[in-house]
Amino acid sequence: MKYFLTGATGFIGRNIAERLLREGHEVVALVRNPAKARDLSAMGIHVVQGDVTDKDSVLSGMQGARRVFHIAGWYKIGVHDKHTATAVNVEGTRNVLDAMKTLGIEKGVYTSTLAVNSDTRGRLVDETYEYTGPHLSIYDETKAEAHRVAKAFIDEGLPLVIVQPGLVYGPGDTGPSHNLLMQFLLRKLPMVPQKTAFCWAHVDDIAEGHLLAMSEKGVPGENYFLAGPVCSLIDALKLAEKLSGVPAPSLSAPPWLLKTMSMFMTGIEKIVDVPADYTSEYLRVSAGVTYIGDNAKAKKALGWTPRPLEEGMKETLEYVRKAQERSASP
Repeated sequence: MKYFLTGATGFIGRNIAERLLREGHEVVALVRNPAKARDLSAMGIHVVQGDVTDKDSVLSGMQGARRVFHIAGWYKIGVHDKHTATAVNVEGTRNVLDAMKTLGIEKGVYTSTLAVNSDTRGRLVDETYEYTGPHLSIYDETKAEAHRVAKAFIDEGLPLVIVQPGLVYGPGDTGPSHNLLMQFLLRKLPMVPQKTAFCWAHVDDIAEGHLLAMSEKGVPGENYFLAGPVCSLIDALKLAEKLSGVPAPSLSAPPWLLKTMSMFMTGIEKIVDVPADYTSEYLRVSAGVTYIGDNAKAKKALGWTPRPLEEGMKETLEYVRKAQERSASP
């Protein structure tokens, strides 16, 4: 079967593309710069130049495909670039889904996120939950809008399944979870926010969840939380301490302190450039928030089984440590 993928050079997308290829499928990947996707080409993936913000390139690249994974997205915290975030997350999703509709694609899977529900304030919500308030970050806001775009296409009859991962971690990551563990192993984490919690899912499990959603088990029109085990950031680092022998930070920051710092930085960043990790948005997203959801539906309907955090964390810490050793060697 011929599959069309956006985001195939990313953490989740690459994993899915490799799995499809191993299963004998034809894989077409839309990439902005083919020169940076030579490894995909070497695997046997057909790389086409284009961008989700370019409607014509999406439509052209999707020609002949029967199924589509739309995984590409803009994901940055503490970076004030709403124009790009909207162009990629919202309009890019609209372009991909409109091309699917035009070409009569058999089935598609769209990668949303638990972040569309914003801070659940400790509540373990399920797929029926709808958040309507203000969002904590540009990422959350634009992905929530993209989620609504996807729902609108579904209402028009598009055979689309929505999956919503929580925090994704694992070997090969270059995002926030990788940076967190890298700073932890280097003993450069000054403190940890209290109460902040995520659903931690290994990238292999997230990829498997996407493929299950694309299978006959995934019902078009439905959305599934690909939410791994719920764990606070403090407890996750205590687990990392147990597995690595590196002591977890002894200091923790209460939500009120981070919220106060966020309000203070709102004024500061209007005057000077502030590193992303110290912006008002970054502090706001760190202030005791819980991005958590119930994975019961995905387990029951898809047969999805995320691994325990300890198992995935051990493998990931070993990968991060080896990556540090390689970067330190002459």
